[in-house]
Amino acid sequence: MSGISTKIAEGGRLVIPAQHRRELGLEIGDEVIVRVEDGELRILTRGEAVKRAQEKVRRQIKGSRSLVDELSAERRAEAGRE
Repeated sequence: MSGISTKIAEGGRLVIPAQHRRELGLEIGDEVIVRVEDGELRILTRGEAVKRAQEKVRRQIKGSRSLVDELSAERRAEAGRE
């Protein structure tokens, strides 16, 4: 991604240049995640944020373990106790 100069507008608004919006596949009204990391303002699409979160969790899971199956089993057991 190349650098394009832009300005902070009234109310702290920042315009994301059209070229960058196209590169990210952003459309008007799309939600993005904005965070400060290592002294930089980072803007991620919601899809990219989910993908990164899934990758972090995946690195912590050993073998073919399924968290979905484990959660479902816990919920069934919990419902059985009620």
